[in-house]
Amino acid sequence: MILALSIISWVGYARLIRGQILSVREYEYVSAARAIGAGDFRIIVRHILPNIIAPVLVQASFGMAGAITAEAGLSFLGLGTQPPTPSWGSMLNEGRNYLLVAPHLTIFPGIAIMIVVIAFNFLGDSLRDLWDVKER
Repeated sequence: MILALSIISWVGYARLIRGQILSVREYEYVSAARAIGAGDFRIIVRHILPNIIAPVLVQASFGMAGAITAEAGLSFLGLGTQPPTPSWGSMLNEGRNYLLVAPHLTIFPGIAIMIVVIAFNFLGDSLRDLWDVKER
């Protein structure tokens, strides 16, 4: 399932990286580095990559949150991991039958999904603040 989710989500990362590179390569410090004779490899490593890493890390953290939600949703529908393998989505599906008798069977997996997704979102915001070159 991870492979399938990865195959369909790489396009967003490729578009983000391409757009960031096209934007950053037009900055004045890249032109200045080229004017003093810096090679392409040096410009990429020293000037372009540090400036595109923040949006990529934020996208990756949101992508992880989306992948966890997608896996839980597919497992809830019975299309994800099969019953011997634990999954929050299958736990929610199995606990649905006992919702009135034992609501904790659905509450705790739902809270776990929520906490992990929020944690990845906070991680992405923190990484963006940490790596954002423009604010320094």
